[in-house]
Amino acid sequence: MLRRNGWLGVSDIIVARRSPEVAVVTIDRPARRNACNLAAWRDLARSFAELARAREVRLVILTGAAGHFSAGADISEFSHSRADEESGAAYERQVEACYAAIQALPQPSIAAIQGYCVGGGCALAMACDFRVALANARLGIPAAKLGTIYSVRECQLLLSLVGLANAKRILFAGDLVDAAEAARMGLVDKVVEGDVVEAALAFAGSMVGNAPLSIAGAKLTLGALARGEVERNAAKIEALVRQAFESADYKEGAKAFMDKRRPHFVGR
Repeated sequence: MLRRNGWLGVSDIIVARRSPEVAVVTIDRPARRNACNLAAWRDLARSFAELARAREVRLVILTGAAGHFSAGADISEFSHSRADEESGAAYERQVEACYAAIQALPQPSIAAIQGYCVGGGCALAMACDFRVALANARLGIPAAKLGTIYSVRECQLLLSLVGLANAKRILFAGDLVDAAEAARMGLVDKVVEGDVVEAALAFAGSMVGNAPLSIAGAKLTLGALARGEVERNAAKIEALVRQAFESADYKEGAKAFMDKRRPHFVGR
């Protein structure tokens, strides 16, 4: 388990192994309903970048401590972390880098949501591949009630999940919705009961045992298609396709099929 201590205040990001193949990243700032200060945004980005390089990790779950996912950005620190135009721009770049690090993760990621999942916290969940939520979850983006504008990346994440009409409804009204309504709109993939992290593990199903290169390639390709970035990512996609066809996992998959057994993939 790793608890990070960040710059510009204490950052409480915990990275723990649920098993050798599963990592759980927890935002642990219960006094602020897991709202992220600048250090937390920075350390979340760093944690996901490190997990991306951990070949043995096959699944990453992002969650929050003490009954909430995340209330978004910690507004109480804005007087110094966003004191002027320059510091404000630097802050936004760090937040964007955090979302980018989550999206760039080659492994599947699941947001395990309970309680408040609001604003930037909602964007953190949307940056993950999937979202499972307890019935008590409350999700929303109150930017219109705070006089702010959601970034292009955040709007793109929202639009890709819920469509134009629902995205407008969420952003224009700024209200929180419950897990059932979020699921109806496509913001949540499954409403669950019990331990939300255990539910996320169950949701992952066979993903953990499947070929990591296949998942990484599918994730990169689908992300490029969704964002209209196929040409920009064409070389990366082609390289992953070649790597997969030349991999030991490709040979193992074919042999396991012929032997009528479950393959054992190693990610290379």
